[in-house]
Amino acid sequence: MTAVTTDNRQVRLAARPVGMPKPTDWKLTSEPVREIADGEIAVKALYLSLDPAMRGWMNEGKSYIRPVAIDEVMRAGGIGKVVASKSSKFAVGDYVSGTIGVQQFWIGQADDEAGAFYKVDPKMAPLPKYLNALGMPGMTAYFGLLDVGQPKAGETVVVSGAAGAVGQTVGQIAKHKGCRVVGIAGGKDKCDFVVNELGFDACIDYKNESVREGLKTHCPKGVDVYFDNVGGEILDHVLAKLAMKARIVICGAISQYNNTTPVKGPANYMSLLVNRARMEGIVVFDYADRYHLGVAEMAKWMKEGTFKTREDIVQGIDKFPEALLMLFEGKNFGKLILQVADDN
Repeated sequence: MTAVTTDNRQVRLAARPVGMPKPTDWKLTSEPVREIADGEIAVKALYLSLDPAMRGWMNEGKSYIRPVAIDEVMRAGGIGKVVASKSSKFAVGDYVSGTIGVQQFWIGQADDEAGAFYKVDPKMAPLPKYLNALGMPGMTAYFGLLDVGQPKAGETVVVSGAAGAVGQTVGQIAKHKGCRVVGIAGGKDKCDFVVNELGFDACIDYKNESVREGLKTHCPKGVDVYFDNVGGEILDHVLAKLAMKARIVICGAISQYNNTTPVKGPANYMSLLVNRARMEGIVVFDYADRYHLGVAEMAKWMKEGTFKTREDIVQGIDKFPEALLMLFEGKNFGKLILQVADDN
């Protein structure tokens, strides 16, 4: 029996970008949806996660995950619905999260590590939340802050990209753990959001004020934990304000991803020595066997009304190339998600 009587539209990587991805780096293709075999499932994509890490996956070279190959469907995590199944693991109608890719349907073995699907419950939270606080960005924030940053009640936590998917979660977790939280974001609307809606203690608008002066004002005793999503000059500014025994969590460096010159490293790294501080990277996949712990705690906070998320949803698979650029142009407000289809 044919799984789905339609074609599968896909976005494939056509060329490795130099600098900012451009339209010619992609090609939109279509192929018939094949019949499923024993042990396989067909997943209809509903929502896809658009993440800064995608830019790194497009480059050739050694990293924590293999690069997307030329002519391969672009890698993307997502939420979908099982529309055909010959597996005892999933039933038709199940909602699942996994690596769907930028396409309308994923078909393969239910136990295939390439998809790594697991069930999600739309009754516990709206489906887009599973790509935000209850998904990879949330797990990055949760384990990056708590395991790597190790904040203590009363300490000052600074997070860049504060209005983004990871940043908004980091700040709220830190508040739940009794910390003072200072965000760094671009624009008055984003800064107002993280302070007035998410409960941060302050936010520095890097587009309209001096980050250096803002850190002096809002972190008079120094920065105990810095969760870095942007790298570049902002990282240097924070390094200059470290408290003794500070911890820096390196999550990303979005300011550097589209450089055509070598990545700019920290100029103030000797501050690590002076302040006996440490800097450590976070790759969320290392914590996969503990995701359920982070999901449980944040879902509890959501149910209690003490944890908020914001999603920025773009409609249509055709919009993927331009939607992805929103991440690097600072145009998204909240977790950026591509809606591929309605749930019907």
